[in-house]
Amino acid sequence: MAGGFAVDGAVRHYEGNVTTFVLITCFVAAMGGLLFGYDLGITGGVTSMEPFLIKFFPGVHKEMKDTTESKNQYCKFDNELLTLFTSSLYLAALIASFFASTITRMLGRKVSMLIGGLFFLVGSLLNGFAMNIAMLIIGRMFLGIGVGFCNQSVPVYLSEVAPPKIRGALNIGFQMMITIGILVANLINYGTAKHENGWRISLGIAAVPAILLCIGSLCVVETPNSLIERGNYEKAKKMLKKIRGTEKIDEEYQDLVDASEEAKNVEHPWKNITRPKYKPQLTFCIFIPAFQQLTGINVIMFYAPVLFQILGFGNEASLMSAVITGVVNVVATLVSIFTVDKFGRRVLFLEGGVQMFICQVVVGIMIGLKFGLNGQGAFSKSEADILLFFICAYVAAYAWSWGPLGWLVPSEICSLEIRPAGQATNVAVNMLFTFAIAQVFLTMLCHLKFGLFFFFAGFVVIMTIFIALLLPETKNVPIEEMNLLWTSHWFWNKIVPKDVDSNSKNNKSVV
Repeated sequence: MAGGFAVDGAVRHYEGNVTTFVLITCFVAAMGGLLFGYDLGITGGVTSMEPFLIKFFPGVHKEMKDTTESKNQYCKFDNELLTLFTSSLYLAALIASFFASTITRMLGRKVSMLIGGLFFLVGSLLNGFAMNIAMLIIGRMFLGIGVGFCNQSVPVYLSEVAPPKIRGALNIGFQMMITIGILVANLINYGTAKHENGWRISLGIAAVPAILLCIGSLCVVETPNSLIERGNYEKAKKMLKKIRGTEKIDEEYQDLVDASEEAKNVEHPWKNITRPKYKPQLTFCIFIPAFQQLTGINVIMFYAPVLFQILGFGNEASLMSAVITGVVNVVATLVSIFTVDKFGRRVLFLEGGVQMFICQVVVGIMIGLKFGLNGQGAFSKSEADILLFFICAYVAAYAWSWGPLGWLVPSEICSLEIRPAGQATNVAVNMLFTFAIAQVFLTMLCHLKFGLFFFFAGFVVIMTIFIALLLPETKNVPIEEMNLLWTSHWFWNKIVPKDVDSNSKNNKSVV
């Protein structure tokens, strides 16, 4: 059964099973996360490789090799062009997400995933064969367009195909693929670091997940929601029977049709999402992706090898430390997959927030005591091991909380009539803050020094309180019935009109 609701006091369930067909389909679709993850992991390793720096950023290489005692370790990699190489992808993804929203709605989720894979393929080839900085940046922008399309379509696809009772686990498959992509990238960086053209191999191999996604997007089925949205009702009904593994889908099918009819009456989806009825969804589609980046995680994911070098690790040790954090990331994401539909979203959010705060404070104190304000110092091996432990504990906390849930919750709380606009907002805000943090992190590290970790720890406190007060539990709630949560919430029921769910029949309410 797919989810429980009360109809005049009696519990109602959507019929359906967890089919092998759905599991395979969701696995293939989730490969879109490989693209994003591989890029997150590959960038920091490449920007710490000497041949890459000598060719494109000789000034940074000179600073890196400066071992004089007066040299401020915090500022070794502070270079605007180097950060532009990293952050240009996310600016392109931000812009692309708005076009992806329209294409996802008009042409379907499959087409959007295919377009994302093709752009990523072109970008990876441009980077792998880059001869100058301009070619690098253009390649990064193509990669960004691919990321924008995939991050728009894949979470929505997974949420629409998955049965409600395991929607959390299947949707987190997207984040799982991101973490695998990061780990694979870290391993490849470690293996290619000693080769003269190792950076070309690292950047060019991004073509592999791009090709896999292109092939996969041609093989997966379209979601019933998208088919209904485009008027293919009979095909949608057959597809719903196939993915649910039962003939008894009339109730769920009718709810999808009703939601689609309401969505068609919306002339301006971007204006519609600002109505009081959708204030909760808009709030979470803005604040969750913003807070996800303000955890500071991409400081670790983008710049792990660079950061470890700044903290006194050797080049090989810094790359291996990045591999270790990558392994922790994957394992912790598995924890989320197996617990999100059992314990719910709120428990993981809150526990993760507390653990991240503690780890960031400890790391900030350790760096402050060793490097002080002048950025001079180094960790002993035992101190470095302790530091790495707390960084890994921080990564684990993120990987079973804000990492996967930052994509899951916004994609599952938006009903069909605002889903494209909601997901586009989610992706755009995510990419905007990712771009901003990637662009200014090395400069912030240079100026805020160890205080940067306290800066992010402060935001973790704010976002944890935000979740505790404002987010209701969404586990086991069918997507098209998600609107019912807000009218029973202590805060949102003061804002959302009581007749929020125009599709509801017989006075349904969440059990």
